[in-house]
Amino acid sequence: MLRTCRKPIPIMIPPRWKAYIARLIALLQRYPGVVAAFGFISGVASFVLVDRQSRSAMVMAVIMLVSWLWLVLEGLFTRVLTRLIGRRIPQPLISYGTQLIHQESLFFVLPFFFFTTTWNSGQALFTGLLGLGALVSIIDPLYFRGLVPRRWLYLALHTLTLFAVMLTALPVIFQLTTAESYKLALGTAVLLSFPSLLTTFPVQRWWRGLALIALTLALGGAGWLLRSWVPPASLWLTEVAVTHRVDNRQRAPGEPLSEIEVGRLRAEGLYAYTAISAPRGLAERIYHVWRHNGREVDRIALDIHGGRKAGYRAWTHKRNFPPQPVGDWQVRVITENDQLIGVLRFRVVDGAGQPAQAKNQ
Repeated sequence: MLRTCRKPIPIMIPPRWKAYIARLIALLQRYPGVVAAFGFISGVASFVLVDRQSRSAMVMAVIMLVSWLWLVLEGLFTRVLTRLIGRRIPQPLISYGTQLIHQESLFFVLPFFFFTTTWNSGQALFTGLLGLGALVSIIDPLYFRGLVPRRWLYLALHTLTLFAVMLTALPVIFQLTTAESYKLALGTAVLLSFPSLLTTFPVQRWWRGLALIALTLALGGAGWLLRSWVPPASLWLTEVAVTHRVDNRQRAPGEPLSEIEVGRLRAEGLYAYTAISAPRGLAERIYHVWRHNGREVDRIALDIHGGRKAGYRAWTHKRNFPPQPVGDWQVRVITENDQLIGVLRFRVVDGAGQPAQAKNQ
């Protein structure tokens, strides 16, 4: 009776390649900041290339997503590399490889989020967390002694980094809208966080299993409720103005205003002008949300298309104002899922040039 041999056949690579791999590992261990610097430079380059709508930006985004598979399938890749090299890879070396991916990924996405963050909003917290994670990833004592032993914190950095990379890459690769990218990135992050939580908090009783499922769903719910705190990595404002007129032929705004008198406001109305940069091929619906003293009074939809270096120019013209329009106004530029792109601010004053007390409406 014939029996099949189930023992895996070792995959061998030439000794010269093994020597090259060993030298590369030694070089990276000696100069760990090189990977972080490369990630940051590639991120800045990609940001510029996306602004210019070069296909190279798509290639860089694909490379980032492929490299992220190391974090998702770390165990499988470790076994494959062990078979290729012919010996078991030490755990510290595996952790070091994961650190390199963290460094490259975080420093790649930072330029995108840095330029698209509205800093006087909750988005500063999200971008600040990315910056803190990037800083920890390049400081070995913090990473290996403070982060890696705390498994839950280590996996949280995993999830945050994957979430940020997907938000950056999906609109470039697949021309998904910001809303679609956010839903897919959040769903993927929540799905991958479940086995991580299962490893960190073993299920020994049935009620702990239910609690773990509830915790996973709670993380997803929090990510959705706090979506306005996450900058839209693929959209940013290149020009804004609150003005009394817009040149339709040149598609250019008139003199920008920060303060408007009531009489002129009622006679001429007001334009909110925005130019928004987006990747080529991306079709997006955004909204101009007009707010008076913190209260929403109007929401106007605009359809934009990516591909223009200076940004897609669009504006809304508002003539219908409340009976008492005096006070502080905002025009919040948001996506379909309420992610904040930017804010235009102005004040309406009485005829004497001083802001009057707004009456209850």
